[in-house]
Amino acid sequence: MQITRPTPIVEQVDSILRDRIRAEHYPPGGRLPSETELSEELGVSRATIRTVLARLAVEGLILRKQGDGTYVNQHIRAINTHSGGMWDFARLIASSGFEPHIQPVSMSIRPADELEADMLAVEAGDRLLSIVRLFSADRTPAILAKNVLPLSLLKETPDQIDGRLQIGDLLARYCHQKIAYTLTDISSMTATPEVVEFLDRPAGSPLLVLQVTFYNRNNHPIVYGRSYFNDSLLRLRLVQAWG
Repeated sequence: MQITRPTPIVEQVDSILRDRIRAEHYPPGGRLPSETELSEELGVSRATIRTVLARLAVEGLILRKQGDGTYVNQHIRAINTHSGGMWDFARLIASSGFEPHIQPVSMSIRPADELEADMLAVEAGDRLLSIVRLFSADRTPAILAKNVLPLSLLKETPDQIDGRLQIGDLLARYCHQKIAYTLTDISSMTATPEVVEFLDRPAGSPLLVLQVTFYNRNNHPIVYGRSYFNDSLLRLRLVQAWG
């Protein structure tokens, strides 16, 4: 595989190595090729490889052992769930030992309320695409996800959107946007009638609420969402690297 030039070289190499780690081409606990081997394979300088490996090490995806080489963190599945995965619910469900399923519930165009406008840096009343999906684990309802994004980001008409796609894939395909990072607020609530209906939880039972804003590489918010999480079925595990 050779590197092309339109995108910055460091970003291309970063994307390639992350994809290989997530796909377990480099398995958890396994050793990565040397800087020289990666440099020759990808056709870039060792300095570029070194820069990307440093990024991955800071995030805890890889471990660099002096005099021994570079290894994929053996806890990579937990790290991927909440780091590079950007709240990838399907991956979270799969990593918990269940088969994930995404069911589109609704998709509509509506004006932004004040909170959504503030989160997305748009004007109240600007048109948003609202997408509601239900994530199931072995067909048991697990997460009700509600996301909104500015309609101006869409490169296709809303009726062409496949609501079964994960949010990152949806943004890449229909908005030509890539998620760079997220900001998440986690709180609790008692189940409302709407959530009870979708998550099959007793009325008044506790639920986790994840309020997430997704940003692109230009630090601009591109999606805002609230997700209701059945934590009696799935566990959240957060792994953080310390620099």
